[in-house]
Amino acid sequence: MSILSAIFLGLVQGVTEFLPVSSSGHLAVLQNIFHLQTAEQGHMFFDVLLHLGTVISILAVYWKDVAYIATDSVDLVRAMRGASEGDREHPGGRMLLMLIIGTLPLFLILPFHDRLEQLYYKTGFIAAAFLLTGCILFISDKIQPGRKTARTMTVVDALLIGVCQAIATIPGISRSGSTISAGIATGLNRSFAMKYSLLMSVPAVLGANLLSLIKALKDGVDWSLLPAYLIGMAVAMVTGYFSILLLQRLLNKGKFGKFAYYLWGLGVVTLIASLF
Repeated sequence: MSILSAIFLGLVQGVTEFLPVSSSGHLAVLQNIFHLQTAEQGHMFFDVLLHLGTVISILAVYWKDVAYIATDSVDLVRAMRGASEGDREHPGGRMLLMLIIGTLPLFLILPFHDRLEQLYYKTGFIAAAFLLTGCILFISDKIQPGRKTARTMTVVDALLIGVCQAIATIPGISRSGSTISAGIATGLNRSFAMKYSLLMSVPAVLGANLLSLIKALKDGVDWSLLPAYLIGMAVAMVTGYFSILLLQRLLNKGKFGKFAYYLWGLGVVTLIASLF
């Protein structure tokens, strides 16, 4: 893998991981139609580093929230043990609980992992998924956002958003697009829906990365490519950071659904390309 390829794949990962356009769908199309060597083709360790880069992007944007969730959760545990006053609310600890609950539906996908991987090679299916994601985003802008936050969202809300995250393991279905849209539909305010969506992805990505890392080390890593891998990771991290900031701005302005037009166009082009 050349440094230019690593930079390009880092850009694709950093931009499409957070913008609601499906990073997995884009990478699959690049592989199937343009025969571009992707991270999964003998470069699983690189794939792990790319995803780690985007996780760092999330933590960089929401580091204050992550720190508060951690400290407040510790205070909650101490209060339950009687080590501190337990009469106050613990929104940080409650947020951690909601994140855990939202992650649970992913375990339902594990038995179907091999079948889902086969979908990455079905370009026509991915094109249809792009079109469906576009419809989801278009509808999300028409939904009147609610006022729920970490203090008021319910277990049902977390589970519904978590189910959407599980469904988004299908290539072409945007994880951020579907989970943020689901959050808005359940009554979360736009800003919190995005925050919850991205923070919920952290344990999911880290868990999947751990399994991939074990497999990558078992299969062997070409350490001579490590400099190119690290450059790609840095590119994914930086572009991911600015992609999150861009998504925040567009979501707050109610322009989330604008990505629908891009996905509809991409879906049509991908569908036509798959026929040839």
